[in-house]
Amino acid sequence: MDQESQLRRVGLFDARVPRYTSYPTAPHFTAAVGAEQMDRWLREIPAGSRISLYMHVPFCRRLCWFCACRTQGTRSDEPVRAYTELLLAEIELLKSRLAPGISLSRLHWGGGTPTLLDPAMIAAVTRATFAAVPLDKDAEFSVEIDPNEIDDARLDALAAAGMNRASIGVQDFDPMIQAAIGRQQSYELTRRAVAMIRARGVRSLNADILYGLPHQTPERIAASVRKLLSLSPDRVALYGYAHVPWMARRQDMIPSDSLPTPDERLRLFETARDLFLADGYVEIGIDHFARAGDGLDRAARAGRLRRNFQGYTDDTAPVLVGIGASSISRFPQGYAQNAPATSAHVKAIREGRFSVVRGHAFSDEDRLRARLIEALMCDFRIDSSEIGRTFPAAQEMLTPMFRDAAKPFGDLVRITAEAFEITERARPLTRMIARGFDAYGLSPSGHSPAI
Repeated sequence: MDQESQLRRVGLFDARVPRYTSYPTAPHFTAAVGAEQMDRWLREIPAGSRISLYMHVPFCRRLCWFCACRTQGTRSDEPVRAYTELLLAEIELLKSRLAPGISLSRLHWGGGTPTLLDPAMIAAVTRATFAAVPLDKDAEFSVEIDPNEIDDARLDALAAAGMNRASIGVQDFDPMIQAAIGRQQSYELTRRAVAMIRARGVRSLNADILYGLPHQTPERIAASVRKLLSLSPDRVALYGYAHVPWMARRQDMIPSDSLPTPDERLRLFETARDLFLADGYVEIGIDHFARAGDGLDRAARAGRLRRNFQGYTDDTAPVLVGIGASSISRFPQGYAQNAPATSAHVKAIREGRFSVVRGHAFSDEDRLRARLIEALMCDFRIDSSEIGRTFPAAQEMLTPMFRDAAKPFGDLVRITAEAFEITERARPLTRMIARGFDAYGLSPSGHSPAI
């Protein structure tokens, strides 16, 4: 039986499963976690620790139809200016809860479009952030940059503040596909933005590209990948487009009959993957690629690769604090998510409290299952001895858990005395196999396709 037939037999082309950027996944968060828990968990971070910080800017000049992120459109700078004042107030709240000597391992600005902030706003927010939590000497400060919304002044401000990694969303360079997803961004514009970024000494560049978009064919995605390769990004995320118009109403603008079939999605992924590998990139997990020697490559080789809401990371900080509307914080104790609605977030911050409206406090079993799933997502392998050292009480649970998770997949997975492993030909099934270690039901709102 050939690989595609095997994958079809076990349901790859029909399944919808979580992306597992968290465990449990966000649909299982509840109102049992609120601002009080956020306060307490922040105060419990030990003095002298390294933490990470994510800052969310929800505004865009235009709303791309494919996007399912928490964003809102604005043609005026006034909402951005007002939101910046709220960010400053939220950073002060954070500062007042932290013990002395805590520093930043990673700082990431996402959105939305963080580059809607003008130079003065960029300077004010970074100054306040580093007064609250200084950047460590080897820290990474990354910013999502929209080539349609960047200029010399804003890049100068970001570089002066210490930005040392930039991320650019490409999605696809084909004009027909860009028109179908409401995202106009030419190759020439993107190339210009990359040159501007590198001219300021920012040598680390991430890029995102999507497969499964309307009208995509292997020939079209190959042409886009080749153009992307000419920009020589250090890291690439090759994400599958998730068509969920019941969750993101703007996706109604994309006709479902223009989307590739599940079988075609697999071929699109494989076409792009083969081009990245041929150009010398190293495959990282299920959907990332990195230049040999990049931090992700080193982390993967050393068994230190991790997965969070931004995808794969080499960041080992135990705490990720989310700033801004809809942001999610992760603590050793659990998850805490800020109010998704900007108005509710604004109200809470103005009242001098965090806007957390839901989250999840970890049980011991959550921690175990989270590590099992993360190991599969990062390494395609669960090391039994590592789990035994970290979770001594769980050793007797592993054998039946391994057996039950493997049952639907036959020889596509391998169980030995040392490990539970996904075979190379079964790697497209990784999220489905990881689902076997998930104790929570699938969300009724649905998940993205398994491929």
